[in-house]
Amino acid sequence: MSDNSNPYGGYGGQMTAQAHFGGSPSPSAAPAGLVKDTTTAGFAKDVLEESRNQPVLVDFWAPWCGPCKQLAPAIEKVVTEEKGRVKLVKLNIDDHPSIPGQLGIQSIPAVVAFVNGRPVDGFMGAVPESQIRQFIDKVAGPAGADQAAEIEAALAEATTLLSAGDINGAAQLYGAVLQADPDNAKAAAGMAECMLAAGQHERARELVTGMPDEHRKAPEVQAVSKKIEQIEEARKLGDPNALEHALALNPDDHAARMKLAKILNVSGKREEAAEHLLMIMKRDRSFEDDGARRQLLEFFEAWGPKDPATIMARRKLSSILFS
Repeated sequence: MSDNSNPYGGYGGQMTAQAHFGGSPSPSAAPAGLVKDTTTAGFAKDVLEESRNQPVLVDFWAPWCGPCKQLAPAIEKVVTEEKGRVKLVKLNIDDHPSIPGQLGIQSIPAVVAFVNGRPVDGFMGAVPESQIRQFIDKVAGPAGADQAAEIEAALAEATTLLSAGDINGAAQLYGAVLQADPDNAKAAAGMAECMLAAGQHERARELVTGMPDEHRKAPEVQAVSKKIEQIEEARKLGDPNALEHALALNPDDHAARMKLAKILNVSGKREEAAEHLLMIMKRDRSFEDDGARRQLLEFFEAWGPKDPATIMARRKLSSILFS
């Protein structure tokens, strides 16, 4: 998918990542090397070694075999359409009889699947395409399983990169996922998080508000939406230095402390923000009808349950509530 057709492309003018998940090339590109002939001498390399990368189907055939001629175009078509989930290796048993003899092949066509250098399953006869696909699903796993696993791994890596401050690296991974799966709400939320981390608050807001309704309902998107709201609110709260001065003169100025907590939160100083709200709770639970606790819970929602600031503040909140 090009950046023009990807609604989440163009992060920072650098969102040009290209990725293929599940080992599959783009649909327009014909996969190379998925079907080949082998020999007795080449069997170890073409089948045993290659099967450690993905399942290899070995089609045992002969030129005089009518059913072999029926199976060949069907299995080659299906393997090609699967775009790399499996490979097909063809062995002429007349020219190379030793290997089928060792495997006990007594009737052809016979197809044997190899995984990690060992035969694991097989079938005989000129079966239809539907049965060939079922067989591939059996030995290689359901279609899309590898891609889904790689996408999850990419999302996890992107989250790690963003936490480490590598905004562009994270954005490229999120963008690559969106190219492979444009409806991935986690990746869309991650892209918005990258924009926030880069100070591009307006772009993040435009991205979130432009998402389909089903995306905006996702927990990850709701969390980033809450962050955007907090940032926009904090912009209206005044100068943090003036608020700190007000607190130095009057530590019980809870309104100033609440404003400062909101500003510190959007500045990335989460633990400091939490401490100010906890201080209000210790001094006056009735302030704004327990407003400090409610604000802290909003912070938790935006930060996520595993954030260190959330864990720290929840522990201290519990000690206040149950002391």
